[in-house]
Amino acid sequence: MVRVDGKGTGALVEIRSLDKKYRRGGEEIDVLRGLNLDVDQGEFIAFMGPSGSGKTTLLNLMGGLDVPTAGTIRVAGDEIGALSGRRLAAWRARHIGFIFQMYNLIPVLTAFQNVQLPLLLTGLSKSERGDHVEAALDLVGLADRRHHYPRQLSGGQEQRVAIARAIVADPTILLCDEPTGDLDRASGDEILDIISRLSREFKKTIFLVTHDPVAAERAGTLLHLDKGTLLECAADGRFACTPEDRAR
Repeated sequence: MVRVDGKGTGALVEIRSLDKKYRRGGEEIDVLRGLNLDVDQGEFIAFMGPSGSGKTTLLNLMGGLDVPTAGTIRVAGDEIGALSGRRLAAWRARHIGFIFQMYNLIPVLTAFQNVQLPLLLTGLSKSERGDHVEAALDLVGLADRRHHYPRQLSGGQEQRVAIARAIVADPTILLCDEPTGDLDRASGDEILDIISRLSREFKKTIFLVTHDPVAAERAGTLLHLDKGTLLECAADGRFACTPEDRAR
């Protein structure tokens, strides 16, 4: 279940009265205002909205990469704002997998080595790390490319390596920021197939930021961010939400 009214209890992700402000010169800019959100485990959420509406900021806050101005974010029972330093890094490694638009692979490392990176922070043995990496690469269909460097891969293959890296430690949540934004339609559809499978078969909780209605249609719930406010509505082709839409 997904709720935006702040009245839910016991959800995997609980966000309450979340504000985020930035200062630009002498001006204070409200990016998120009083945002509430409850998301149960296994939900697939898509965020849409105009550029600058706070979509990426929200992902960064949920992933512990940024801190709120006010309000709380609780994930799997942990309040992120109460964590710092090593505790926050350990929490992020255990719970969060990031998938970005621009892959962020290390050029001098092979696909295998790129995927293995998150596991170097764990207590797994070398053979155990290898097993995890092989399983992740197999899931994204790149087991035969494990010794290839990023320059030897297509854009779609690079993004699949990035997905394998995001899931190799079996995170609770996947945060996907425009994962198909740099790909053609065919490659983008392949990436969306993988993300949809992670939701459907592996019950991963997925948050997807996108400007692409085709990508948003893959999600179970579409949420719209505009002027710092979060609204839920049906994906009816307009992708514009108002309080009146929610009342229908």
